[in-house]
Amino acid sequence: MKNIAIFASGTGSNARKIMEYFALRQDIRVGLVVSNRSDAPVLQIAAAFHIPTQIIERQNFTQTEDLLAQLDAFQVEYIVLAGFLWKIPPYLVRRFEGRMLNIHPALLPKYGGKGMYGMHVHEAVRQSGDRETGITIHLVNERYDEGAILFQACCPVFPEDSPAEIAKNVQALEHVYFPLVVDAFIQKRPMQLPGGEIADFPVYIPAQVIL
Repeated sequence: MKNIAIFASGTGSNARKIMEYFALRQDIRVGLVVSNRSDAPVLQIAAAFHIPTQIIERQNFTQTEDLLAQLDAFQVEYIVLAGFLWKIPPYLVRRFEGRMLNIHPALLPKYGGKGMYGMHVHEAVRQSGDRETGITIHLVNERYDEGAILFQACCPVFPEDSPAEIAKNVQALEHVYFPLVVDAFIQKRPMQLPGGEIADFPVYIPAQVIL
């Protein structure tokens, strides 16, 4: 059994989709949910799935390596960042090199970097006049949003779309594809897309395929 730790800071909608996806699996499971906020709704979601949780505080997270022992106690082999807003410290990147994934609500390298998360991204897309946006799932390194890209999927941006409407369309992509990418990556196999197609990483899905 391979154990995933999900790191999340907020509502946990992507975390929920991943928990649902692996709930009945015998080979991969979500073994731990880690959050930097004691009031994060994702903790309640984890409780509903009977998944242990861990609250972290910034100084301990960044200035000690105590978290590694906690991850080892739960036999965590992979980390999935699902809306986790703190930068990952070097010791954690090194330990989980090639085994830590992040999702970003834009087509990197556009709209990445420090401070570019959530609605900030969608507002920037709206202001830019871009005609498409999407999601990027990538490996994590020591720099914000610069790890190797595994997967991108696009959706159109229409002139009348508000940032909230853009966010809704991007989130729909996240919910469909994030669990599939995590599954294929951990199993070290090609990704099976919702339509049945098989694709090797890195995968790029243009907007017209998913309309």
